[in-house]
Amino acid sequence: MTVVTRRAALALAAGAIAAPLAAPALAQGKFPNRPIRFLIPWPPGGSLDALHRQMFEIVNKDLGQSVVIENRPGARGTQAALFLVNQAQPDGYTLAHHHLSILRHPFLTRQKTWDPIADFTYVMQVSGFLFGTAVRSDSPYKTFKDLIEAARKRPGQLTFSTSGIATTNHIAMEEICAREGVQMTHVPFRGSQEGVTALLGKQIDVVADSSSWRPNVESGEFRLLSIWTRERLEAFPDAPTLHDLGYGMTVTSPYGIAGPKGMDPEIVETLHQAFRKAYFDEASQAIIRRWDMPREYLPPKEYLAFAKDRVAYEKQMVARLGLSID
Repeated sequence: MTVVTRRAALALAAGAIAAPLAAPALAQGKFPNRPIRFLIPWPPGGSLDALHRQMFEIVNKDLGQSVVIENRPGARGTQAALFLVNQAQPDGYTLAHHHLSILRHPFLTRQKTWDPIADFTYVMQVSGFLFGTAVRSDSPYKTFKDLIEAARKRPGQLTFSTSGIATTNHIAMEEICAREGVQMTHVPFRGSQEGVTALLGKQIDVVADSSSWRPNVESGEFRLLSIWTRERLEAFPDAPTLHDLGYGMTVTSPYGIAGPKGMDPEIVETLHQAFRKAYFDEASQAIIRRWDMPREYLPPKEYLAFAKDRVAYEKQMVARLGLSID
């Protein structure tokens, strides 16, 4: 006969009450047991799309469920974030491509948006973009220093293009100009390719954008004045980085994977491990090498810490430059 003491009985009762409360979402059924929806706030195509699709092919096999990409362009790349904040459940079945504009956006408008930290769950930082400055091959500016010196002599007369107001590359160029004490005129376009077209037509002096300029540099139509990655690229060994030029800046606009706020930590870690495995798979790394994509991998805690630091920087820069989309 088993004798249960009063103390033991109370402990058992307390455990029985606490167990349902403590049970993680994973215990309620194997995760994932249905397809995962992944929102990308840009049109299909390009390095970002290629990397995500390759990674998800591997994740599909690893988790036994498909990751279905849904492109939601428009609204300055905020459609995916809006869905996470307003409609998605924190069950791990709706995730999104998460980029720096999501961290910056609340400071650009007086309209109600979101808390860039509290309203999202940070799963994994993935990669970034290859930015640089390029001029026409017949331009008088042979080096980035030449460009800056010309801007110093002709305040506000030189023009540079980016893919939009308050984009990462726009803010970086404004910071460089502020450090140098020069003025250049910003010409925003809807995309980086429009800037390339404008430079070909001699409508602007320099492109300061992601790698849409690459084919023109390779063909000899453009001259690459700077690369914004941490280190020089094998493809363009003569192009100095912003570190080489003395600015101490790395500008890659890191992006990652996020979900709605309140996701279960065990589900986050399950997703992180699957995405991490896919990211470091040789097939994914081949795409990274092919596009010269910066390697910006961070696990959940480190990705969240990066986001917190970056939010402070974005708020400061938006205020300093007086940027607004209202």
